Amino acid sequence: MKKIKIEQHFNQSADEVWAIFADVTRCDWVPAIEKITLSGDVRSFDMAGLGEVQERIILLDAAQRKLHYSVIKARSVLEHHLAKIHITEAGEGCHFFWETEIAPDEYAPAIKEQGMQSAFAQLQKILA
Repeated sequence: MKKIKIEQHFNQSADEVWAIFADVTRCDWVPAIEKITLSGDVRSFDMAGLGEVQERIILLDAAQRKLHYSVIKARSVLEHHLAKIHITEAGEGCHFFWETEIAPDEYAPAIKEQGMQSAFAQLQKILA
């Protein structure tokens, strides 16, 4: 199992950054997704190049600003996927932490480069 992490300080408040993730159907921060639907604790979307994906929302904690989710359906067969986003207050801004656990290991480069890094770059544009 591989772990991929992105950490960043933002000048915006923790609440402002959290608002982007608190709405689990919001997708403007993910370049390859045009629409997300939610049924119970499962969000579904089509991702360019990957087809239909479903993720179970495991934790959505507004008080602690934490979101945990796991892919439960994808074209690729994943043995394990768990993503965690946590936003904390840090001085005049906030600290953003995003970690994804993925298995098999061969999917880690795609998750990192095409998934997390591209979404993080889009998030930075939204917050600019």
